[in-house]
Amino acid sequence: MRVLLVEDEVRLADNLAAALRDGPGFAVDWAEDGEAGDEFARGGVYDLVILDLMLPRLDGLGLLRRLRARKDVTPVLILTAKEGKAAIVELLNAGADDYLAKPFDLGELIARAKALIRRGKGAAHPMLAALDVELNTLEQTVRRAGALVDLSPTEYRILEYLIHHPRKIVSKRELLEHLYDYNWEHHSNVIEAHVSNLRKKLDGAHPDAEPVIETMRGRGYRLATGETQ
Repeated sequence: MRVLLVEDEVRLADNLAAALRDGPGFAVDWAEDGEAGDEFARGGVYDLVILDLMLPRLDGLGLLRRLRARKDVTPVLILTAKEGKAAIVELLNAGADDYLAKPFDLGELIARAKALIRRGKGAAHPMLAALDVELNTLEQTVRRAGALVDLSPTEYRILEYLIHHPRKIVSKRELLEHLYDYNWEHHSNVIEAHVSNLRKKLDGAHPDAEPVIETMRGRGYRLATGETQ
């Protein structure tokens, strides 16, 4: 999953980005003011925005209102030092999905981030399934026909992204943009290698079962649905 972090405190931003990358394995783009955050949001596709309220150039509330005014429905988690019911009601009415008051626990932030992403994808429950494959987003484990499949972090994230987009053809570029940070060099052979390994692990022990991932020549990949054409 790809996250946009808009936070002007450099040390806090570094800690948050490291926790999001090392824990759930998110790709994180960082903007240090509201205007830069708006440029990132316009130029990329994100699964979550983590937005500080007190920002230079354009504050968090102003950025939130811009996002919602142009019908951007990306889940937004607000980081705020403000307290009081009126301030929170204003945030929620402006389109915030959740908020955390500073100081906060990193574990709680990660848990809320995961929940917002699942909800944004229409999957409030941590268990996702396709064919006979089950993916647990809390434990980050994968099973096929009940048997545990040992995946690398990148292989897991590719499968999770495909399951979140059933029946959609996902291009290599789209996978790269969601799995890696903004400055990643877009080399399609990296994705090809990971998908090849993922296929071997998912299908190798089940040679008679339907392949989980379909290759759409020249277009990308699609999760098999099990439906007849």
